[in-house]
Amino acid sequence: MTETIESPLARLSEQELEKLAKEFDAIHDEVYADLGERDRRYIKTVISVQRQLAVAARVLLLASRSNTAWALGTSCLGMAKILENMEIGHNVMHGQWDWMNDPDIHSSVWDWDTASTAQAWKHSHNYIHHTFTNIRGKDKDLGYEIMRVDPSQKWHPVYLAQPFYNVLLMALFEWGVALHDTDVEALFAGEKSMSDIINDFRGIAGKARSQIVKDYIGWPLVSAAAFGLAQLALRGRIAQPTESRIGRLLRKRSTTGRVGATAALFDRALPGVESTYLRTLLADAVANIIRNVWAHAIIFCGHFPDQTYTFSEAEVENETRGGWYVRQLIGAANIDGSPLFHVVSGNLGYQVEHHLFPDMPSSRYAEIAPKVKEICERYELPYNSGRLSKQWGMVHRSIFRLAFPGGKPRPKPGPYRGEAGRSGATQPSEASRFRDRVPPEHPVAGPEHDDTGVQVDPPPRGDD
Repeated sequence: MTETIESPLARLSEQELEKLAKEFDAIHDEVYADLGERDRRYIKTVISVQRQLAVAARVLLLASRSNTAWALGTSCLGMAKILENMEIGHNVMHGQWDWMNDPDIHSSVWDWDTASTAQAWKHSHNYIHHTFTNIRGKDKDLGYEIMRVDPSQKWHPVYLAQPFYNVLLMALFEWGVALHDTDVEALFAGEKSMSDIINDFRGIAGKARSQIVKDYIGWPLVSAAAFGLAQLALRGRIAQPTESRIGRLLRKRSTTGRVGATAALFDRALPGVESTYLRTLLADAVANIIRNVWAHAIIFCGHFPDQTYTFSEAEVENETRGGWYVRQLIGAANIDGSPLFHVVSGNLGYQVEHHLFPDMPSSRYAEIAPKVKEICERYELPYNSGRLSKQWGMVHRSIFRLAFPGGKPRPKPGPYRGEAGRSGATQPSEASRFRDRVPPEHPVAGPEHDDTGVQVDPPPRGDD
């Protein structure tokens, strides 16, 4: 029988959980009462920077036959895709910027440069994952249904291969997530109809088609056409390979007559065009892999290191709002890093804060983190955090170890101890000073914020 570690949920009384819920609600209300121009300026600036990076990448890749231009263009494109996926797409579709009522930056209309459809992802991630975080059997993001990441998960021989298919998942993460979002198991559980599954796969096929056409046909053709026009304008002065790939194939058939003449024509006109097309196609593929590997690392390090708890359905039966907050708190882990690191990670280095307040603008997580720590200290709760290398190492050690039968939970962190805790001083909750700024019935109060399709569904607020 698998050894279990008692969750901090078990030792908090109903009164403590009720009080804790009000303090976390107060943090949310304080931020939402303060949202304004600086927040609007932040997301618009990030979107502008992302688009400038994408344009710079495409300009550089017009000259992709140059190794320097190729490397710089691929790097810019990879960073543009990371920003679009992490700090923009993920967070916009969480409804974090819906309060602006901007018709272009809104969870109801935004789609992103990845294989998942917005509708399927918002259901599987916003609702299922953020409502049932780390509840075994209910949170389908726990190992993405293909990996054993917690010893309480029943072992199956298929998990023996998980260290290998995890590497494949890193490179193809967007496609793995897209297939995961279809939730085929719900069909067999009677929770989805066959028509729903068909519609999901049609959506993926549509996204796949647009992704493939854009990255592997359209943009490479643009670069190839630009090279051809430049070569024509300069009357063939740009260096290019001595023979065409198509010409080489034709010469295998014949070196004389019309076939030979056509091959010779292609040798004069196409070598640089073909090379530019293929090098741009390769740059797009590498940029997508860069984005996928980074997203995989950030997401796995925020959910599956040793520090995080998982929960049985029995543990969360009749869960209160305070219990939901504690489950989010101890079911996630942060990643330490610089301000730039947090922007590039979509501020998911603050995974704890994100799970507490999934609809809060990501740019506010850094400023509320000290308040979350202060609550953790007073209620003797852990605050999970660690540098990227530490979290990444723990995750992949678990993926390897739990590929085999058995395994036991790793030691969990003790209660958070900050500066005030080390000195023995106690202070009132900073968040408690703002309890009355936004009333509980305010339309944007609380992490559920479900009027725009974010659909996180925690227990309701209690009476004040």
